[in-house]
Amino acid sequence: MKITPSARVLRMLGEIEFKEWQCVAELVDNSFDDFTEIIRSGVNWPNGYKVSVSLPDSSTPQAQLVIRDTGRGMAYEQLERAVRAGWSSNDMHDKLGLFGMGFNVSTARLGKRTRVLTTRPGDTEWIGVEIDLDKIGDDFEADDITEPKDDPSEHGTKIIVDRLHRTRGDWLRRNGAALRNQLGAVYSWLLIERGFELYVGRTRVKPVRHCRWGEDRYVEHGTTKERIPAYIAIDEKLEDGLACLDCGQWQLTMTDICSDCGGDRLSERQRRIHGWLGIQRHLDKTEYGLDFLRNGRKILRWDKQLFTWRNPNGVAGNEEPEYPVELAHQGGRIIGEIHLDHVPVTYQKDAFEYGDRSWRSAVEVIRGVAPLQPKRAENAGFPENTSPLATLFKGFRRNDAGLRCLVPGDGRKPIHEETRRWAADFHKGSPDYQTDERWWQAVQDHEAIKQRGKETKTTASVPSQPDVDAVLDALGVPGDAPSSGEIATNAAPDGQKDATSATPTAKERKETRGERIARYERLSNPHPRLSRPFGHPSLGYLQVETRLLDGEEGLRDDSGQPVPVLLDQRAGNDMTALIDPEHDVFRLFGSDYADLLLVELAAVLKVRARSEWSPSRLVAAIRSESLKDGVLDGTTVGAEARELLVEVRARMARELDRTGAAGKAFTHLTRDEITATENQMIASGKVGRVRDLGQEGGFLEHVPPLALVRLVETMPAMFLDGHVFRGPYANVASDSARALSLARVTGYLSDVATHGTYAAGATAYQLQRARLSAALLVDELAGDE
Repeated sequence: MKITPSARVLRMLGEIEFKEWQCVAELVDNSFDDFTEIIRSGVNWPNGYKVSVSLPDSSTPQAQLVIRDTGRGMAYEQLERAVRAGWSSNDMHDKLGLFGMGFNVSTARLGKRTRVLTTRPGDTEWIGVEIDLDKIGDDFEADDITEPKDDPSEHGTKIIVDRLHRTRGDWLRRNGAALRNQLGAVYSWLLIERGFELYVGRTRVKPVRHCRWGEDRYVEHGTTKERIPAYIAIDEKLEDGLACLDCGQWQLTMTDICSDCGGDRLSERQRRIHGWLGIQRHLDKTEYGLDFLRNGRKILRWDKQLFTWRNPNGVAGNEEPEYPVELAHQGGRIIGEIHLDHVPVTYQKDAFEYGDRSWRSAVEVIRGVAPLQPKRAENAGFPENTSPLATLFKGFRRNDAGLRCLVPGDGRKPIHEETRRWAADFHKGSPDYQTDERWWQAVQDHEAIKQRGKETKTTASVPSQPDVDAVLDALGVPGDAPSSGEIATNAAPDGQKDATSATPTAKERKETRGERIARYERLSNPHPRLSRPFGHPSLGYLQVETRLLDGEEGLRDDSGQPVPVLLDQRAGNDMTALIDPEHDVFRLFGSDYADLLLVELAAVLKVRARSEWSPSRLVAAIRSESLKDGVLDGTTVGAEARELLVEVRARMARELDRTGAAGKAFTHLTRDEITATENQMIASGKVGRVRDLGQEGGFLEHVPPLALVRLVETMPAMFLDGHVFRGPYANVASDSARALSLARVTGYLSDVATHGTYAAGATAYQLQRARLSAALLVDELAGDE
């Protein structure tokens, strides 16, 4: 069999930079192309669409990488054309592979000998070719090979690569799980939508799906309560175009000859942008952004380039990401899958040809030409951006807990660590986390806890006696009925005993434990942060749902005594923990919910594990294992303080922009603070904004933390009265009362600012104070109302 070019050139192709998974993917691409052609032809294919990748089991020269499919197989002429480097019988606009160049690059990079064997239904044997880079000479001839075939109905193609390069062979041998995960992400759409099967090392590759909010979820934005969905479908059909099947270039005009390569294989093709944009159920520092696909394979994953606006007029200095900006260090959650089958890709299939006008047109459809930020668009002279990405940005640019931003919380703040843990369970396939119900419940629970904190408890009003008399008259009850408000009905004649009086009423019957627990559950709300597994490797684990009681009666144990925490065992290791926030130990002594919950759980785990550990050791071990996010150290508390400061900065900046007071606020900075702000902006890569310092409120994102305290002290009417902080100010009559309201806010803010900067050497008491001040400052932040 003649192949081109020579072995020397093939060896050079093997030096082209392809990662190990890319080499495997190149070979899988051609199998999936064949499957797609079968589906398009409408032929019944009862054996299914299956590709199996067998990894090398040793580092010896005999170790093999084998890729086998259940496709149609090839005739000898097809096989000869397929293995020639640079030749492609594939339609570059309808298929994944470039069977030829891609095949030769990947196989030459993996090993020195490649055998391709193929057979069709009814063939009597496997036919193939052996490409041995150490034997092929300048005649470009490779040896034909055959193998016997036991079952005439067998069909498909297999590629065997051996004499593997040591480092690449070792990577394949040791990284089966990583390879499955990578291929599961790259081919997720084909595995889900087309039903293709892919196995690596006899283990089926699972598609890596997006953990996104459902199509029925939405937020209400602004005073108009504009409904913005958490999922936006995209299907934009562009005008059909003329494409060259040799070089892949689209033609600017109708012609018979390709303007790029001179070829005459031109064909009219559909140009369509379709897919979706949506919101991830959790915030992530890296795994957010858009996936772009070509013919079902993901070319880009978690791509973030559309979050940066580039002025179409060519003005430089504006290449700054617009998303995420607020709480940017926490990451983002806008995601999507966009199919661009008509846009050309690079030979490595890890990027699109960004200079191609098809790519530029797609960008315009998805994100528009104006900035995503409305004020920035206005300043740049653009109308409001109404693209799908801008719409999502408008509704979900912020990450405040609750319904307004669709973010789970614990009544005070978002629970990002918890939702990331739920996302991990989603990807593991846990059935309780496949829908967004757990996230949605946590959003509702946050709102319920927040609302309960705003309400003041009032006693029910007692109706007046005239009102009682009127009701009694309407019921036909004599006027001398008991004045206590009790209504006597079915009274027995004098001297006779009521036949039903011997039977206790439902109110008199003693409540069972199950009924009491059920009543407590109806009167409680989940506590997301304390609903998690608790335990220790030496003790075992309990899956605990923790609920906060929302009632005046309080919790009582089986003997009727009031308790702060009550456990109820469910099936297996499941347990419900009820907590009474109004118990004296919390209300008067300030004990933490987790402290007493751990005491109760430690007792259960001690018995189950028959442990001889002391109570204090049990509690300490469970806390260390299960509540790592509550660790009290300078690094953690400092990070929490800085995270809260980012939210405070963003709110203050929005208020300055809303009122046009950014310039006035900037004049209150000292020279040292201005210098520090400029240095911070330059270090953050925002050099272009330094020259506009003070024109917009965004400079607050970079000022020293303690400067925020002084700005609130200097401009209290700007930031209090519900603008940024809830505390009253302008309408308070006395100077002393205004000073007190201001001092509450600035005291907490000063603690948070100090420990956000200097938490490393703080003592335990100082860190406790900082954490409490942060919690109290969150309470002082103005609500969405």
